[in-house]
Amino acid sequence: MIIRIMGEGQFDVADVDNAVLQKYDNDVEIAVKEGDETAARTALGALHDFVVGHGKPVPDDFLGTSDFVVPFVDASLEDIAELLTGEGFIPDPV
Repeated sequence: MIIRIMGEGQFDVADVDNAVLQKYDNDVEIAVKEGDETAARTALGALHDFVVGHGKPVPDDFLGTSDFVVPFVDASLEDIAELLTGEGFIPDPV
């Protein structure tokens, strides 16, 4: 699974703990639903740090698409909400 962080690049997160990834994603979704911009940015920062810290950077010459897109860390609440689906940035596994 490849996640694009806007303005930073793509990261392969196939080998990360999916439950932890989902927890960070859910935290962002909850903060946005509550309209709490500070909490949303904090949660987005934690999601960003997890993806960058545990994912593998995808080479710049990779021609495939990203499975999911996460906004840049200092995105506004409106920017974050615009990219959310009904299940966060990353749909919950079936």
